Amino acid sequence: FSVLCSAILSSYLLGERLNLLGKLGCMLSLVGSTVMVIHAPEDEEVTTLDEMSSKLKEPGFLAYAAILLAVCFLLIFYLAPRYGQSNILIYLTICSVIGAFSVSSVKGLGIAIKGFFAGRPVLQHPLTWILVITLVASVTTQINYLNKSLDIFNTSLVFPIYYVLFTTIVITTSIILFKEWVTMTVVDIIGTVCGFLTIILGVFLLHAFKDMDVSLGNLRQVLQSGEQVPVTRDDKNILIEVDNSSIAPEDKPKVFMIYT
Repeated sequence: FSVLCSAILSSYLLGERLNLLGKLGCMLSLVGSTVMVIHAPEDEEVTTLDEMSSKLKEPGFLAYAAILLAVCFLLIFYLAPRYGQSNILIYLTICSVIGAFSVSSVKGLGIAIKGFFAGRPVLQHPLTWILVITLVASVTTQINYLNKSLDIFNTSLVFPIYYVLFTTIVITTSIILFKEWVTMTVVDIIGTVCGFLTIILGVFLLHAFKDMDVSLGNLRQVLQSGEQVPVTRDDKNILIEVDNSSIAPEDKPKVFMIYT
């Protein structure tokens, strides 16, 4: 719903273009994510902070968290300053990777809140405050880089790609943290793979053909004529291309200035 809502609002309020293939890509992304969630197994029930702490200390999750942190630091300190302004995946990958820690923190804080109302001494447990600090740091980082991405790229592209990456990272984190893969059947594995492939197809349609002027009104004309579909570009893309163009085309007039 957030993907469709952001695409529609950005089209009407911000004047950003979303062609027919982009709308189809949004729908396929939602369908693929829904299929993945339907076939995802139920996570192992965790009711206390001690159980959550033991889950977080397992070697598999610690190795996974270390890999995510390494990837995040690489993106933030090396790739983002160099390619963040031109590649939409840099900032959104940072938000998605950090989302793994925010979702895990929310899961633990939910257990802490239930324990607090049940009369347990959750405020004295050190994991509670660790989860609060982790949640604040991860959410702040996500908001920062998501706003940077929205300032540069098309909103109708940012939200679907971010939604797909974030959902994939969260499901993977949940599988590793709660060992959901142990209870997965063959049908669930096939459904998860098919859902992921559907997501990839949706993102490809959304990103690869975003500049084509294809709509229901001119679809029949385009199919009958067989001509190349006209390309339209947003103002953000035009500004980026103008700033990056250093070589003038040969057919444009040249101006020579003489300084004395």
